Amino acid sequence: MFEYVVEVDRAGRMTVPGGAQVERPEGWSPDHLLLAALVRCSIDSLIHHARRAGHEAEVSGSAEGTITKRESDGRYAFVAIQVFLDAQLTPRADDHAELIAKAERDCFVGASLTITPDYTWRVA
Repeated sequence: MFEYVVEVDRAGRMTVPGGAQVERPEGWSPDHLLLAALVRCSIDSLIHHARRAGHEAEVSGSAEGTITKRESDGRYAFVAIQVFLDAQLTPRADDHAELIAKAERDCFVGASLTITPDYTWRVA
């Protein structure tokens, strides 16, 4: 079991126990933060599985999402999320499909969403 705690004060500063205080960057909404969390989690998940398989990984990524009123319940929510990831594995993997599948499966943020993100991976 993993447990996390975050606090947001009245000025919008975010803190975690024992960690630095972070101010929400100008122009960033909670929706941007969710997309960033999904990208970061996907990156961390791939790095974890790559290391377990004997590879080092350098990974970058981006995400974009669409929010609209859902037909199912009339609530606004993400209805589509695309995640783009670019990874360099050292040594190179002959078949990286299993690593990608594990990275997508084990990203806690992606697994917590009510929609499944559409991932595009470029792995060298």
